[in-house]
Amino acid sequence: MGFNFIPSRIPSTVVLFCLCVNLLVGSGIATFKLPENVTVPAVIAFGDSILDQGNNNYIPTFIRANFPPYGANFLGEKATGRFTNAKTPVDLIAELINVKEYVPPYLDPFIEDQDLITGVSFASGATGLDPLTSTINMVIPMVDQLEMFENYIRKLDVLVGKTEANNIINNSLFLVATGSDDFVDDYFTYPMRKIQYDVSSYVNFLVSEASTFIQGLHGLGARRVVVLSLPPVGCMPTSITVGGGKNRSCSTMHNKAAKLFNKKLSSELQSLRSRNPPVKVVLADIYTPFLDVVNNPQSYGFEIVDRGCCGTGKVEVSWMCNVLGPTCSNSSKYLFWDSFHPTEKGYRIIVDYLLERYANDVLSL
Repeated sequence: MGFNFIPSRIPSTVVLFCLCVNLLVGSGIATFKLPENVTVPAVIAFGDSILDQGNNNYIPTFIRANFPPYGANFLGEKATGRFTNAKTPVDLIAELINVKEYVPPYLDPFIEDQDLITGVSFASGATGLDPLTSTINMVIPMVDQLEMFENYIRKLDVLVGKTEANNIINNSLFLVATGSDDFVDDYFTYPMRKIQYDVSSYVNFLVSEASTFIQGLHGLGARRVVVLSLPPVGCMPTSITVGGGKNRSCSTMHNKAAKLFNKKLSSELQSLRSRNPPVKVVLADIYTPFLDVVNNPQSYGFEIVDRGCCGTGKVEVSWMCNVLGPTCSNSSKYLFWDSFHPTEKGYRIIVDYLLERYANDVLSL
């Protein structure tokens, strides 16, 4: 299978599919139908705040979301550390493929055995492929997430036996989403990496780090690995505010960097897949559908895409998004919850698209 990105405009049939699934899921009656003879025992996630289920709650960092208004539409307005108003992509995917409704953070001290067996998230908000990014934000580096995964495997061995633990790891769905913070919080914000790298060489560095991580994951038994491409990070409200000019347009420099990263990562993962034995990994393009939502918000039921629901929506994220500021009255009109993270509605549209386009390829790995 190749990794060619789809055209810049999503076909109307896919848009219709996404809208229909959203309506069904909103009614509580939709799940993704797995192919016959295919099982997914667990969903396991790595990366940054897109997939952080609350791991940052348990480490000494200011990058957290375990306070209102985060979680405003989640389990009776419960702020769990998810950087959105409700469910994250890992929750939604686990729900739609009928694994479980909520994926817990691995560091939760009260995590139950069954939750370990059916999947956890090791992701840490504001981490990146660049170790400096996690150092700046005092969060969990990707290499440490891999070590946590090794510990997780040992726990599985104790819980279900080595044979069943291997079966779970080999057949689980692995999600990896990171890299946005390397540009937004690191390269385009602080001078250290700019002194060492131009954009192209920094992208090469990040892709090398991503390749090393994926190979490490594969070496530990992961065989259904989905790496999410970078979204159009220049269209995040915080990037629009910083680099979008007076008209608050999408930041060109951020989006160019994201597109270059996606292109080079695609080539690198294709190279890994061509090895003998192959590294079983799929690159899922979220840049294209995300940009389509930004450019055509009314087609997806949004009114506001250039700022978040929290505060002014232009800069507030993590500790700046709090109860001392205003929160919009209707988050369904907004693509973004804060200045960096989409609302659950925004995530659902992207997740529905990913399942439609990539699920069969991933599950055949």
